[in-house]
Amino acid sequence: HITPEKFYVEACDDGAEDVLAIDRVSTEVTLTVKKDVPPSAVTRPIYGILGTIRLVAGTYLIVITKKKKVGEIFSHAIWKATDFDILSYKKTMLHLTDIQLQDNKVFLSMLNHVLSVDGFYFSTTYDLTHTLQRLANTSPEFQEMSLLERADPRFVWNGHLLREFAAQPEIHRFATPVMHGFITMHSCSINGKCFDWLLISRRSCFRAGVRYYVRGIDSEGHAANFVETEQIVHYKGSKASFVQTRGSIPFFWSQRPNLKYKPKPQISKSVNHMDGFQRHFDSQIISYGKQMIVNLVNQKGSEKPLEQTFAKMVNSMANGMVRYVAFDFHKECSRMRWDRLQILMDQLAEQQDEFSYFLVDSDGKIVTQQDGIFRSNCMDCLDRTNVIQSLLARRSLQAQLQRLGVLHVGQRIEEQADFEKIYKNAWADNANACAKQYAGTGALKTDYTTGKRTQWGLIMDGWNSLIRYYKNNFSDGFRQDAIDLFLGNYSVDEVEPASPLHVKKDWKFLALPIIMVVAFSMCIICLLMAG
Repeated sequence: HITPEKFYVEACDDGAEDVLAIDRVSTEVTLTVKKDVPPSAVTRPIYGILGTIRLVAGTYLIVITKKKKVGEIFSHAIWKATDFDILSYKKTMLHLTDIQLQDNKVFLSMLNHVLSVDGFYFSTTYDLTHTLQRLANTSPEFQEMSLLERADPRFVWNGHLLREFAAQPEIHRFATPVMHGFITMHSCSINGKCFDWLLISRRSCFRAGVRYYVRGIDSEGHAANFVETEQIVHYKGSKASFVQTRGSIPFFWSQRPNLKYKPKPQISKSVNHMDGFQRHFDSQIISYGKQMIVNLVNQKGSEKPLEQTFAKMVNSMANGMVRYVAFDFHKECSRMRWDRLQILMDQLAEQQDEFSYFLVDSDGKIVTQQDGIFRSNCMDCLDRTNVIQSLLARRSLQAQLQRLGVLHVGQRIEEQADFEKIYKNAWADNANACAKQYAGTGALKTDYTTGKRTQWGLIMDGWNSLIRYYKNNFSDGFRQDAIDLFLGNYSVDEVEPASPLHVKKDWKFLALPIIMVVAFSMCIICLLMAG
């Protein structure tokens, strides 16, 4: 309910009396009751509060205005947020100069850009940010916490926007933690036995960004394009889960766009790589247990130094919990020899059996735990990584479905045509979602994930590569700034005299266009006056 003085957010659950009152002048947030809402207020339905943010014109409230049901996880509804609204606390913009108005418009367009990227998910009753295994190993106190308090901060994309809500425990239930990534759910049947199959990819908001601007790790050990992917099976009350991660090669390197099709990666020479590297793996071991690194980059050309440095650093860290395998994906699978991926799968099979998967029976008793994880990477951690992850996940699923009694002894998932189609399409959709969020286009090599490598798939890969080239060089700077603003890596200072959006350009920037215009004009004049 909107009045000139306040925003009132009314909870619409049965029997709920609480109303959140947000003062548009003092920005104070308090709890009140329904009868305090003035009848003159303009009323509209919303589906959640994303949070608040300060821009040049003052504070703004961001709300979810449209949602679409993805499905249910154990009877909890899961929603995709499909539309948002950004509401200004200020009733007028008269206090701003023309330049400030212009800046405010740019910042608003940045927020709208981030919100327009597909893949924001939420639930008001289920904790989407944790894996089944993490949720099963919690204390009763944890179960009592609000969703905002107990959420894994790595995967709450509106954590910065909700910081003022987080400071007031009594209003936590009005705050909706939102995850970014991909979720798909399918009810499947094999041998007449029905089960639910889910795929969830959670994208980390630490060191988030776009393809060429964010590579490697930061000083805290957070890797770029870090995504946790969990595959869940639910059959007759039993739940099985298999978790994998992907993330940029975890030391300090960069690959800034410079108009070349593939800029040369630069490994930083001035920093101590081991500090960040060690931090990265320490936190990974705490979260997931043993680490099996699967490095898929080329072992020749510009990617070679990255592979060599990664292998060397794993050796010098000498941690028994971290193992390393390198597989030159492009060399091994060149000329469409996709059968050669079996070489890598055979290499990882023993390790995968040792790591196992998480399984809890219908009585809630934990049968097995997953005590290690595959951390896959290529350069972007998109296309090659996705192919390998889908193969590892299928191998785990084979074991789970046999153990649950869905598959008979000797039966293979590949032979179940209906399920295989669902499986491959879901993994291709997952690849596309992760690629759009990081590189700006759909994934490459998805024809392999959905079936087999084809000539048409190659043509589509060429087209996507062209679009990526354009976006990475000419529009990703804006995308990166937008993400940094949304996640709070950059804060707008209302009194900041010099705006970062206005960079004075000297004559050198104008020299080339002026020379080109003069030369083009002369050319046209010469053609017209040739007689």
